[in-house]
Amino acid sequence: QVQLVESGGGLVQPGGSLRLSCAASGSIFSVYSMGWYRQAPGKQRELVASITSDGSTNYLDSVKGRFTVSRGNAKNTVYLQMNSLKPEDTAVYYCNFDRTIVAGIWGYEHAYWGRGTQVTVSS
Repeated sequence: QVQLVESGGGLVQPGGSLRLSCAASGSIFSVYSMGWYRQAPGKQRELVASITSDGSTNYLDSVKGRFTVSRGNAKNTVYLQMNSLKPEDTAVYYCNFDRTIVAGIWGYEHAYWGRGTQVTVSS
C-alpha cells in the first residue's frame, strides 16, 4: 500500500520561508501529477501547486512568484518551497499523488493523500 508523509510545516513569521517535503512509501511505478493542497479553517481545500511528470507546473494565483513546487530525483518525493509567507497562507497543507500506478497493480490509476502538515504564519 502507498502512504504519503508530509514534513516541514511549522510556525514562521510573515516574510519567512518554509520548505515542505512529501515522501511516499510503497511500490510506486509512476505518478502523473504531484501536488500540494491546503485547507484553512472554515474554507474549502484548494490546490496550491502541482507538477506533472513532464515538469509542467500549475500554481494558485495568490502564491505565484512566492512558492515553487519540485519533484525529487526519486520518483516518490515532492517539495514545496514557500517564500515571503503571509498570514493568509496559514493552513494545513496536504500532499497529493494523482494518477499513480502501483507496481503489480497494472491497468489502474490511484490518487493518494497525506495526512497534512500545519503551516502557521504569525508574528
